[in-house]
Amino acid sequence: MAKKSPSFPPEADELPSPVVDNHTHFPLKGDDTVDLPDGVEALTLDEQVARAERAGVVGMIHSGCELPGLQLAVDLAREWRQIAAALAIHPNETQKHAGVTDVGPDGWQQELQPHHEVSLDDAIQLVAELSALPEVVAVGETGLDYFRAAERGREVQRRAFREHIAIAKELGKPLQIHDREAHADVVAILKADGAPERTVFHCFSGDRELAEVLSVNGWYASFAGPVSYKANEGLRAGLRAMDPSLVVVETDAPYLTPVPHRGRANAPYVITHTVHSMAATLGTELTQLCHQLMGNTIQIYGAFWVSS
Repeated sequence: MAKKSPSFPPEADELPSPVVDNHTHFPLKGDDTVDLPDGVEALTLDEQVARAERAGVVGMIHSGCELPGLQLAVDLAREWRQIAAALAIHPNETQKHAGVTDVGPDGWQQELQPHHEVSLDDAIQLVAELSALPEVVAVGETGLDYFRAAERGREVQRRAFREHIAIAKELGKPLQIHDREAHADVVAILKADGAPERTVFHCFSGDRELAEVLSVNGWYASFAGPVSYKANEGLRAGLRAMDPSLVVVETDAPYLTPVPHRGRANAPYVITHTVHSMAATLGTELTQLCHQLMGNTIQIYGAFWVSS
């Protein structure tokens, strides 16, 4: 008998009240930018959505953040009532479109793909055009990633971040921020340029200090699986320090799977474990937290999953 491939986590009990996955990445045909762990076969979209609904996840925002996935994200949102799109050129991608492949602090050798022949200006222009569509509820993920960028790449990222901020403000849409080892510069740019009215730090990776900055400025923090990891007490301190009206939840699937399934592929239905962890951290009753998360989500994106 052939050895079975690793699987996605089993389904958990349904949450007592619905929530929305504020940021996820579905593996889509024609877009090879979403990598699953070796040996893991992707769940079909039908199964992903069905499992999400059984878990109490009524809406999902798919982030298309590389050029090949922009139109695919829009098409996905048009096909599925439960799914909306967020679009941007990811910080690590911006430097490639600018032809910068310098090795960053992590030692990663950046490799160019055929789509990187498109100039950064043209790539961001496509983001602007597609983000005006009703299926797109946010601009993102954009921001700064200093983990994989040397100085030339960081300069490109800062310029591209500012251009995405301008797009979000012009369209009146929320901004989803990718912030990796760049807290000070992300905050400085938002203050200098003026943050969009609804600004979300996707997969919040800060601590109490950054959480207090977000709360003072009215910026949202979206928490993912890492808030459940044993070593991340600083992250949990950040969650406790956030204004409750500015907290939302996400998976960033297929990455960052929460405990107890860390190391396996993630999906929107697995968000139940993150919500449970957040409730335990805050000392909040689970239903109350679900209501708070849903209300905050609607404040940012509206109820896009409700049929018109």
